[in-house]
Amino acid sequence: MSETDPHAVPVIIGVGQINDRPDDPADGLDPIGLMAEALRRADEDAGGDWLASRDSLAVVSQLGWPHLNPVDGTLAEMLGIDHAHREQTAIPSGDSPVLLLHEAANRIARGEARVCAVVGAEALRTAGQLAALKPRKDGSKPNALRDAKHRQTEGYAQRYGLVIPTDVYPLYENAGRAAYGQTLAEAQAESGAIWALMSEVAAENESAWIRKPVSAEEVITPSSNNRMIAFPYTKLQVANAAVNQGAGFLVTSLAEARARGVPEDRLAFVGYGAAARKDGDFLARDHYYESFSLAVSIEETMRLNEVTVDDLAHVELYSCFPCVPKMARRVLGWPLDRPATVFGGLTFGGGPIGNYMSHAVAEMVLRLRGTSDKGLLFANGGYATYSHTILLSGAPTGAVFPQDFDFQLEADARRGPIPDIEEDYTGEAMIETYVVHYERDGSVKSGVIVARTASGNRTLAHVPATDDNTITFLTDGIREPVGTAGLIVRDEAGMGLWQMADG
Repeated sequence: MSETDPHAVPVIIGVGQINDRPDDPADGLDPIGLMAEALRRADEDAGGDWLASRDSLAVVSQLGWPHLNPVDGTLAEMLGIDHAHREQTAIPSGDSPVLLLHEAANRIARGEARVCAVVGAEALRTAGQLAALKPRKDGSKPNALRDAKHRQTEGYAQRYGLVIPTDVYPLYENAGRAAYGQTLAEAQAESGAIWALMSEVAAENESAWIRKPVSAEEVITPSSNNRMIAFPYTKLQVANAAVNQGAGFLVTSLAEARARGVPEDRLAFVGYGAAARKDGDFLARDHYYESFSLAVSIEETMRLNEVTVDDLAHVELYSCFPCVPKMARRVLGWPLDRPATVFGGLTFGGGPIGNYMSHAVAEMVLRLRGTSDKGLLFANGGYATYSHTILLSGAPTGAVFPQDFDFQLEADARRGPIPDIEEDYTGEAMIETYVVHYERDGSVKSGVIVARTASGNRTLAHVPATDDNTITFLTDGIREPVGTAGLIVRDEAGMGLWQMADG
């Protein structure tokens, strides 16, 4: 098919979102119910009667209700429809909605489908409330993120407390601060500025979960309502997963939209995109202050669409933790005084695990309709593992589909050497990056050092909460810990312990 053939031009025709806040958790919608309502709203937004002719259903996997399988027929039955193609992502990863959008665009262009639906939802707020009604024998509180089956494996990193995203992303934050040449105060000020703008966007967005703007200072200052989670992140700096949210969108061809009378000022045109990934093991990284997969994903998308940062009216830079949009904005050249979101970010807009970017897609479509503006969507999944970027526009982009969006070879060419892991190392070492974890009452739980050995290998060391000198050194901002020397010794259980060089 030619570039101008409207049958090969993918467009988004309808978007739908839902927030569910039941007073009684027993009245709450489960993820399938949220997905069904999101698609009903997307169908209505598109003018109606599109779901009946939908022949492709793609679902973002959800975490909170693992016994549910939306693509086993349940979701289609709730909507009273059938479909020839159906898929669900293998895991609930933050890049999933953009990946599924890109695949839908290719499916439309190949003539494999006329109408594609992409949807996802999480009901972790309700799941948590219901779980709390059944106290555990050991007295522990339910935590869907830590309790997930794929996080039950006891490996080297897990033994040191690196289990979930809040444990791992501070490694990027602290390494990035040092690499950027920032003081702790300067790095926190950047985080606060980005997040404060996100809160303002969320405050104006009726689909956002938290609609109260906060100042940059409020974002970064610990308080009774903003406790420390993992240094240097407070609660207001991390994704808010305790939400009940669903979002979906409908993709078809320009020819089909025209044939069914959809006004062109209601369309969002899909442009080129690019995806790349890193090793799933976050210890198998070349370094922690930048991401070659992130950089290639953004840069290739900009190159393919022949746009510069000045051509972008809007962006959505994935915001599970400040380190991610910080890396992205540096690659893109996005200024600090412009919002890095159209939805409100994962703290204020809401952080429904893998489906956040479906909300971002929906909001981007709403902003682009009836304009010639362009918007960039950057999605991140895993532990800064998966990167997928795509361009949307209120006017035709000239992009030719189907498109091969895999740029892994280009990303691999930019990857630096990955150090070997030395689990039983003792001796002199240098701090590569680190994290300090906190209890719910704000007290220190422990610290973890990611260190480089004398031979350049990577190893881990534990910092007990009782080691006041080291904890203070890691958190007071007086001197940059990254790059400083120390000593690793072994305790009776064989765990590596960090000792400061002067102690």
